[in-house]
Amino acid sequence: MKLLSYRAGGEASFGLAVEGGVVDLKARLGVASLKALLRAGSLERARTFADSAPDHPWSAVAFDPVIPDPDKIICIGINYEDHRAETGRSAVAHPTVFTRFADTQVGHGQPILKPKASETVDYEGELAVVIGAEARDVAEADALSHVAGFACYNDVSIRDFQRHTTQFTPGKNFPGSGPFGPYLTTSDEVGPLGPQRIRTRLNGEVVQDSKLENMIFDVPKLIAYLSLWTLLRPGDVIVTGTPGGVGAARNPPLWMKPGDSVEVEIDGVGLLKNEVAAEA
Repeated sequence: MKLLSYRAGGEASFGLAVEGGVVDLKARLGVASLKALLRAGSLERARTFADSAPDHPWSAVAFDPVIPDPDKIICIGINYEDHRAETGRSAVAHPTVFTRFADTQVGHGQPILKPKASETVDYEGELAVVIGAEARDVAEADALSHVAGFACYNDVSIRDFQRHTTQFTPGKNFPGSGPFGPYLTTSDEVGPLGPQRIRTRLNGEVVQDSKLENMIFDVPKLIAYLSLWTLLRPGDVIVTGTPGGVGAARNPPLWMKPGDSVEVEIDGVGLLKNEVAAEA
């Protein structure tokens, strides 16, 4: 099952992706958003509309971020060995954690904004985990039972601001720098995590290519660790880190610029595509 947040006729809603378009769930289920659906524990109710005819054709739909309004976006840095090596960082015993603000996110097909303040705009293709049930101090063995599903994420990084200090936050929170989508693909459809390929393409050229099994800290470990020190609630998002091949590690560096097209594709999860535009 693939769920999405979207706009049609200027109105924000959420729905179920079916052949030919979107089945609107906001009116059918009487909840305001995909996060609200997860909070109500009603994800399975959406399946009853899987055979419905679409309310909106794809041509009438603009994608919003999968969860436009998460309480938390928790990002993980340096979580693939090849990326750790290309950054020259030492191995660590615990995940590297930083945060992203919800209002930096954009949907599939919406522009990534290259800020006026920087020329060092980098791609980072990542798997996003959407929490479906409260998690506090959960065991690794139980962690995946707290997951609603997965999506693609591009944790776009403004590298010079990221490197102003040891804290990543400024370089990870420029407006229009967090593409998230296109869908929340439910866990049952994705299957056991590990063999899925994760690839990033810049203007059609593959610039990152790995598998989810190459994470240093896999998804159960991340959920177990994060839930030790924070309450993960339905609709919260964990962005799990990027493989090697980032633009900053290349010689010469490969920065994104206005007019570029960037795609993040994860087997069984989806394909997220955005164009880069100059900040007005």
